[in-house]
Amino acid sequence: MPYLSEIQNRRVIEPNGNVVGRLTDVAVVPQGQFPAAQWAILATPGGEKVVRWADLAQEIGHLRLRSRLEATPPAQLPPDALRLARDLLDKQIVDTHGAKVVRVNDLQLSEVDGQLRLVGADVGLRGLLRRVGAEGVAERIAGVAGRRLPRGIIPWHLVEPLQAKEPEAPKTAAVRLTIPHQKLALLHPADIADVVEEMTADERVAVFQQLDLETAADALQEVEPEMQAAIVSDLPEERAADILEEMDPDEAADLLQDLPEDRREELVDLMEKEEASDVEELLTYPEDSAGGIMTTDFVALPGEQTAAQSIDQLREKKPDPELTYYLYVVDAQGKLEGVLSLRDLVVAPPETKVTAIMDPRVLKIPAETPKEEVASLIAKYDLLALPVIDARGRLLGTVTVDDVVELILPRGWKKRSLRSIAR
Repeated sequence: MPYLSEIQNRRVIEPNGNVVGRLTDVAVVPQGQFPAAQWAILATPGGEKVVRWADLAQEIGHLRLRSRLEATPPAQLPPDALRLARDLLDKQIVDTHGAKVVRVNDLQLSEVDGQLRLVGADVGLRGLLRRVGAEGVAERIAGVAGRRLPRGIIPWHLVEPLQAKEPEAPKTAAVRLTIPHQKLALLHPADIADVVEEMTADERVAVFQQLDLETAADALQEVEPEMQAAIVSDLPEERAADILEEMDPDEAADLLQDLPEDRREELVDLMEKEEASDVEELLTYPEDSAGGIMTTDFVALPGEQTAAQSIDQLREKKPDPELTYYLYVVDAQGKLEGVLSLRDLVVAPPETKVTAIMDPRVLKIPAETPKEEVASLIAKYDLLALPVIDARGRLLGTVTVDDVVELILPRGWKKRSLRSIAR
């Protein structure tokens, strides 16, 4: 298969053999899995000229125009066209298969059904060597040593160009580089975090501007804490507040703690009232206490409610699966009375009150409990979550086993370590 470096700078001749210029670039519209080459950019004595790729024929060592240059109608690149050499060579792309940011050293092309198409990005050493004419020599040297040069081709449908809008960039370039991160959004949030951590600040902002709010929130929770604060500081206030609303309250509170006070207050003011209230409450507790590490997301069932009514409540609210491991029972004032499992609720007779199903011997801790003691209790009793109460016994939130892992490992190491274990 040919590579861009192998055809770039080739002579361009007219039908009579006169040399009229050289090929400097090839342009495509980045649509479909393998976009077709549609335009050629030529360097001629009269300046740059864009012609349709179909107006050229590939021959050994050069390209031949099908008619004289003066008779070849000039073409115009549309705003969404991508110039392969200018826009991709030596630029970063997201490998959405390997979930990493890589540098493009060359571009692989192929004749498919009579059309030259962009089929892959060469991100390996071969691409660099090929561009300086040293691939063959390096391959022979490697052969003498009994080795082979590795290939670093990523199929084009698995990569996605990054765009970083620069204020000084021409308007057409900004439009041309506006390519939605649709493939990136399909990755697991932890993989998105890995990718954005390798990006520049502008590229990170572009990603979090384009992801849907739920995905953006999930991904931001997986990013290293210091970078979380940087991303939120760089995002427009309204967008940052919207993402914080979608995050788990304890994660949002942790992030806000890392921001300057004025920025923190601005974002909380922009959040929806209910979510802002949850986060503000968490911010009032010391960071090293149960209240400071708890989440206010939990399922509380009124004690006078029946099993059938409780199941209807769960069906209506659709809580996250991890919130249904423990169902807490509270009285009219919100005081914690007991706990039951989802299984207990499902197998109970429909008209049974939850107070008759619950276990009243629920282990609970005050909000002021030191976080080390919280971790010890969760480990000792092998709990998935531990309820946190105020001085009147009212249920405030829960500390989950995930929070305990974060206590055992330094903040930020938890995300990195658990991601490594999962792969």
